[in-house]
Amino acid sequence: MNYRTDLTIELAEEAENTDGITSDVSVINGVTVTRTVIKDSAASELIGKPQGNYYTLEMLPFSDAAFEPDECFEAASDIIRELLPEHGCVLTAGLGNSSVTPDSVGPKSVGRILATRHISGEIAEKCGLAPLRKTAVIAPGVLGQTGIEAAEHIKWLCEGLKPSAVIVIDSMAARNLSRLGRTLQICDTGISPGSGVGNDRPCIDSAYLGTRVISMGVPTVAELRPEDRAESAGNMMITPREIDLLTDRASRFIAAAVNGALQPHLHPSEIMKLF
Repeated sequence: MNYRTDLTIELAEEAENTDGITSDVSVINGVTVTRTVIKDSAASELIGKPQGNYYTLEMLPFSDAAFEPDECFEAASDIIRELLPEHGCVLTAGLGNSSVTPDSVGPKSVGRILATRHISGEIAEKCGLAPLRKTAVIAPGVLGQTGIEAAEHIKWLCEGLKPSAVIVIDSMAARNLSRLGRTLQICDTGISPGSGVGNDRPCIDSAYLGTRVISMGVPTVAELRPEDRAESAGNMMITPREIDLLTDRASRFIAAAVNGALQPHLHPSEIMKLF
């Protein structure tokens, strides 16, 4: 049985030695980083992921008492910065439902990202904020709350703001239980919200938005295995016991990484003080 997953590294592992898929591993600031590249349409069709670059960062579990975001978030910042255009306003969107803990990574993350688009002119100069990159932040909610698809909401904002890039943050599903709450995926291909839990929403990518899209997320759920499932349970998703702590720390880590990528002139200690 093939379990659902949003992680390209898991799909690529199953398609090992497939032409058109390459992977290389490095260690940055104690974080294991796997870069998976899907090079052609045949490989894309085989694993069901668009062509592009996928970075998987694996570290201590976010819920581990020894985990310190300020010791390793720069590895994620460097990757995000590499994928971003050098100039222009960036729109950051946190997808998900803030009232459902496993689905709250997106909204919690953008709540900690520094919004600067409104700071300009004399105020910026006098406050020493002129070097800040223009950043707008939105948590569009979910269709059941707003009656509006998140993709539509972001597209309308792009038409008005004309950002040079959009960063989309979401909770994800993993196939391997060991990757829950300790993995961050970053890619330049966009995102299909809800695909990992069988609730596919419209794809948010550069073709739809008309601008560069960087997506990132942390797996917070996995599908229940048949051997652990009561006959009457049907299809169920499981989540770690420490899900509250996990989503809080994961969102802090993501926010620190995004802030670091967008505002590289700020020292890491200054970024962490934002929280």
